Amino acid sequence: GANKALLRREAAAALARVQRRLRSGGMGLKIFDGYRPVRATEAMVAWARRTGRMALIRDGYIASHSRHNLGLAVDLTLVDLSLGREVDMGTPFDTFSAAAHYGSASGRTLRYRALLRHAMEEEGFRQYEQEWWHYSYDVTGPAPAFDLPVR
Repeated sequence: GANKALLRREAAAALARVQRRLRSGGMGLKIFDGYRPVRATEAMVAWARRTGRMALIRDGYIASHSRHNLGLAVDLTLVDLSLGREVDMGTPFDTFSAAAHYGSASGRTLRYRALLRHAMEEEGFRQYEQEWWHYSYDVTGPAPAFDLPVR
């Protein structure tokens, strides 16, 4: 894939505000995924069906209609700017298990998850409870899905 993440203008502007908010505390964001073409979502669903991994769809880890297709979802983590690396969020990005659920962490890991969630929510994002890294931005009015390849 391309080494870029696309978002709708409103979501991108809000994310820039989150980045500025975190920087004052020595933290930053690392983005894993943003806009995803409809064909990519359809391919993930087809893969789950083909490989017998329907539980990933049933349990909410793979969606047949994703806010990523709208350019309104972003997958990200926190980076400690002084160390130049990701902080420990308890699981790797895209871990499909209960350990990745927001509330499954404790101690420092939960504090990092809470810091990210607070900063994101302050700028209008909502966190998906089953994936500590997944946030959606709400817009008023129509939000069409796109099938634009990312190059």
